Amino acid sequence: MRKGMLVVISAPSGTGKSTICRKLLQKHRDLKYSVSCTTRVPRPGEKHGKHYFFLSEKEFKQKIHRNEFLEWALVHDQYYGTPRHFIDSNLKEGWNIVLAIDVQGALSIHEKMPDAVLVFVTPPSMETLKERLAGRREAAESAAKRLASSRGEMSAARKYDYLVINDELDKAVAQIEAILTAEGLRTFRQPVSDLTPA
Repeated sequence: MRKGMLVVISAPSGTGKSTICRKLLQKHRDLKYSVSCTTRVPRPGEKHGKHYFFLSEKEFKQKIHRNEFLEWALVHDQYYGTPRHFIDSNLKEGWNIVLAIDVQGALSIHEKMPDAVLVFVTPPSMETLKERLAGRREAAESAAKRLASSRGEMSAARKYDYLVINDELDKAVAQIEAILTAEGLRTFRQPVSDLTPA
């Protein structure tokens, strides 16, 4: 049986990674979304178990202690983590998984799972990113902090396998679909029986 593929997507806040992931999931039935855990407060419209598992800091630290995260990090003063069981069980069953996390988490996962595919999504310019963050319902202080950290995140883009510029949503989605297709055809992902002539 073919093992599934883990695709990790990172991007500065406001670049559109959540929208890209939603579009990919609508179009690809063989793709599952890994819901991360966080201690941050839900934004308007976000639902527990769909967008994130919203946990108290105590609950999150208990999961750390029980080694339930594939990776976890403190980002913008809040904890974020990737549930280990969901990733491991679904990859074994042959599902492809898309995971949207920060740079720190992505690089941590790549150390543990070198065959994970890392995609960095960037805005067309810092000015565009500034405008997008200003349009969010966030405090000016929070937006400024996210903008500052995004510069550091973008400097890590070279550590990723692919770079996609989200200047046009449909184009960015199509480019990531092309990455999924190409990566799915790599020989090391194929069952041995497919590589042996009958």
